[in-house]
Amino acid sequence: MSIPFTNPLSIPVLGFCAYSGTGKTTLLKKLIPELNSRGVKLAVIKHAHHNFDVDIPGKDSFEMRKAGARQVLVASHVRWALMTEDAVEGDPQLPHLLQQIEQDKVDIVLVEGFKKLELPKIELHRAIHGKPFIHTHDDNIQAIACCDDTQVPGELRRLDINDVAQIADFVIEYIGKWQASPVALPLAPSAGCEFEMSKTLSVRQGVDNILSFVKPITDTEQLALDDLSGRVLAEDAISPVNVPQNTNSAMDGYAFKLSEPRLERYTIVADVMAGHHYKGTLQDGEAVRIMTGAPLPAGADTIQAKELANEQGADVSFQGEITLGQHVRLAGEDIAKGKTALAAHKRMQAPEQGMLASLGFGQLPVFRRPKVAVFSTGDEVCQPGEPLKDNCIYDSNRFTIKSMVRKLGCEVIDLGIIHDSEDALAEALQQAAVDADMVISSGGVSVGDADFIKLALDRVGKINFWRINMRPGRPLAFGQIGDCLFFGLPGNPVAVMVSFIQFVQPALRKLAGEKDWQPSLVPAIADCKMRSREGRTEFIRGVYHLGQDGKLHVTTTGAQGSGMLSSMVKGNCLIIIGEQDEQLNPGETVYIQPFADLL
Repeated sequence: MSIPFTNPLSIPVLGFCAYSGTGKTTLLKKLIPELNSRGVKLAVIKHAHHNFDVDIPGKDSFEMRKAGARQVLVASHVRWALMTEDAVEGDPQLPHLLQQIEQDKVDIVLVEGFKKLELPKIELHRAIHGKPFIHTHDDNIQAIACCDDTQVPGELRRLDINDVAQIADFVIEYIGKWQASPVALPLAPSAGCEFEMSKTLSVRQGVDNILSFVKPITDTEQLALDDLSGRVLAEDAISPVNVPQNTNSAMDGYAFKLSEPRLERYTIVADVMAGHHYKGTLQDGEAVRIMTGAPLPAGADTIQAKELANEQGADVSFQGEITLGQHVRLAGEDIAKGKTALAAHKRMQAPEQGMLASLGFGQLPVFRRPKVAVFSTGDEVCQPGEPLKDNCIYDSNRFTIKSMVRKLGCEVIDLGIIHDSEDALAEALQQAAVDADMVISSGGVSVGDADFIKLALDRVGKINFWRINMRPGRPLAFGQIGDCLFFGLPGNPVAVMVSFIQFVQPALRKLAGEKDWQPSLVPAIADCKMRSREGRTEFIRGVYHLGQDGKLHVTTTGAQGSGMLSSMVKGNCLIIIGEQDEQLNPGETVYIQPFADLL
């Protein structure tokens, strides 16, 4: 029986498998120096089928380990060794062992044993032993190293088990052809937009289907530079000038013409300050003092830093290595005149506004803001600021939705709380579709037949009720009222925010004119165990931080109830457990979605 294997490293792993007595270790002892002589740096992992020791009884390290230390590291000026007591049932886990390798220092990992793993391998075979072939039931065999008496299928690469140089050639060839498998990211774009609507959808299927209905706004308006924050550019911004405008100095120092051999001394003929220029042309043996940003004089081609210069009277000499053109910024090297400085469909924030200001733009065309109507539904929902009625709750969802909508640069139309009445909902939806580009409700979303929103939407528009295979936020309604998009989000506060981030956000960004936006996913190390269910995407509220190891770590906020808004307040990200995972253990890599984009 084969066991699945995924290489956790960014370098190739190649196994050597054979039945006992074939000579795996003997071959590796010859192959390793052969590869080393060709410049290949490698690591080796050997699977031992019995208890073993790498230390000598009586030595301090042996005694410390036997006394109960789980790990003992012994080091000298030539090597170090880490011995770890890690009793496990069955075979050790190769992916875990591979992660102990310093992969930045080796080109490949050779593995002896682990023949049941679905790991790329070279099979070793000697006909004299009378053993069956491994390749007949293992599709991961890359080649077979065997003796002359062995019959090998024509499609399988044959190597001479006694020709170490030939096997080394194959290993080097394998390294050259190997490519890392693409990382399976959660929420990754799917291959197409074909959906079986009678079944539960994945998160990505839901997003792709929604986006197929979104038609970006084409209306535009001219806005002053100060008003561009958060708006989406409607046309390419073509630079009217070179940036930098002139070839200039990247630091305070001396400008001169470099010659070969370099002159011992240069005569200082002028000072050039930023905003001014030297009117003459520098001659051989002349230099100017020059400030950062000042134009390079005609005749000069190189700058030496002030710190590496010695002035004596009217002369200057230079220390250190000097290369032609050093510390010179060429005109237009950042942005050339007539080139696109900022492409259309880009959402503008402080960096974009600063760059456009540096090019002299006073105003630019942007797409009209999307108008979004927001309401809550339910007789049990009360307006904050008013007395709380018996058996009721305050409306929080409308305020979180409005805040997120505004963060995305949209105009909000607040319809308040619409109570459970088919006629009232139908009237509100009909009017909202006239005034807004999108309508968002919370609460009353179900695949059942009794909800007033479903009845009202059946009267005024087209609607789909889906089960999304995610938690929190399983039910989702999406449809159209004329040309207006409609989202019906769940009633639980956390489910509302998670559903908005995953589904409404990409729709609003596309509606506003942004192109090819994707959520930010960042790898982090899990500091606690997290569970899910295979086939479902789990969004866990988390807190990420920079650990003392210099890496990003994340842990959960604690209890994960979908009504616990405090978990969103405590958190700064969503931890995403993809459909393929049932459990993530401490130390494993997870992907997080930081709140910074929206919350």
